[in-house]
Amino acid sequence: MDAAALEREEPAAATRAYTDFLLRTATLGDFAELAAALLPCMWGYAEIGERLAQEPTPADRPAAYTAWIATYADPEFQRLAAWSRALVDRAADGLPEAHRARMHAAFAGCSRLELGFWEMGWTRAR
Repeated sequence: MDAAALEREEPAAATRAYTDFLLRTATLGDFAELAAALLPCMWGYAEIGERLAQEPTPADRPAAYTAWIATYADPEFQRLAAWSRALVDRAADGLPEAHRARMHAAFAGCSRLELGFWEMGWTRAR
């Protein structure tokens, strides 16, 4: 798919919900809440990439899939994910409990939306 076709494509409901949640968090929340909302994607891709890289490579695996796994299993990406987790921990340090609860809600909400995004790909839902 070229860039023009991608621009014409209507986002699926799970994609729209996910991006709208992130935009709303970025607009109405603060840095700590946004960092917490972005963390499930970074952390999840690092975990999935690392685990898939440990599996035997099927002969019929598409090259793009192999490249995706290599990207997210790469030690540099793993360090970036660890840095992101530490950033969220530092952002939460010393905050009042109510603020930390908003961070937790952003993380949990985005985790659910991330799951929906993966589920959409698994079931090929539109």
